Amino acid sequence: PDHHYVAAASVLGAVPAPPAPGSPEDRKDIETLFDWQARRTAEDCAGARAQAKAEYGAFFGDVSPFPDPLPPAASKILFQVYFDGGMAVGAAKEHFARQRPFRRDKALKPCLGRAAGLSYPSGHAAVSRLFALLLADVAPERRADFLARSDRAALNRVIGGVHHPSDIEAGKLLGDAVYAGMLKEAAFRADLDKLKALAVKR
Repeated sequence: PDHHYVAAASVLGAVPAPPAPGSPEDRKDIETLFDWQARRTAEDCAGARAQAKAEYGAFFGDVSPFPDPLPPAASKILFQVYFDGGMAVGAAKEHFARQRPFRRDKALKPCLGRAAGLSYPSGHAAVSRLFALLLADVAPERRADFLARSDRAALNRVIGGVHHPSDIEAGKLLGDAVYAGMLKEAAFRADLDKLKALAVKR
C-alpha cells in the first residue's frame, strides 16, 4: 500500500518551502552548521551515529513504554506509523529537492559521513517526532521525556552535519501533521488503543 493511515499528499501543505538559497535564513542555517562543526565532540558524533538509522529502537529503545522485546502487535503498528511518516518525508523531499548542506558548501565536513538523498525536510526529525507524539498518547505522564528525546534525535542530524536547522524544523512540522492526520482515522485510533493496552504500567 502507499499508506496505512494517512496519505502523503494530504499532509504536504504543512511544510513551508525551505529558505531561499542565499537568504538571511539560509545563511543562518549554514552558520549554525559551521558553529556545530567547530565545537562538536567525539561523544556528540557518536551519539548521532547511534541514531544513524531512523527507527524506533534507535530513538526510544531505552525509554520505550512497551515490553522488550517488542510484542509483535506493537511492532506491526509502529512499523505502519513509520511507513506513513517515511512516505510523507519522501514526497516532501522530492517536492522541495534541497541539497544536503555539505553538497552546498565544501567546507562542511559531516561526522556522519556524506549521507545520500535530499535534505528538506529531515526524515529523522519527522519520524522521531511522530513516534514521540504517539508515545505521549500511550504514556502521557512521560510526554516531556519523549519529546525531548525526539528533539535530540533531530538536533543530532545538524550536529552530524547532514541537515540544516530549517530541515529539522520542517521535519517536526511534518511529523505533527502526519500524527494529526492519523488521529482522524478510526483505524489508527483503534491501533492506538491496542498500544495503550500493551504498555507496561510504571
